[in-house]
Amino acid sequence: MLEDRIKKLAINAAKLAIDKKATDTVVLELTNVSSVAEYFVICSGENPAQLRAIANVIDEYFSKEKLACRGREGRDFAKWILLDYGDIIINIFNEETRGYYDLDKMWIDAPRIEVQ
Repeated sequence: MLEDRIKKLAINAAKLAIDKKATDTVVLELTNVSSVAEYFVICSGENPAQLRAIANVIDEYFSKEKLACRGREGRDFAKWILLDYGDIIINIFNEETRGYYDLDKMWIDAPRIEVQ
């Protein structure tokens, strides 16, 4: 089913971020909370190079899975890189910016999916 595929892609994106040493990685299921997307992946990195590396590995993965990116924001400044894949939105933050926007708190009602 398409829903299962989208969920699996979101979880795999989170795993790839973790493999690149992302911290505080979470997958939020927005299905019954918002029409923005089905899933948010949120993670943090320590520096611009790490944020870009996380974004690059996720981009490569989704490209292989034939899922086109609808929008990319923030690569130049690398404080918050957003990758929009329609049903999945990836948010890669530095610590300061993540704390400022606090998406985790904004989407407090969204169920968290455990990533192992």
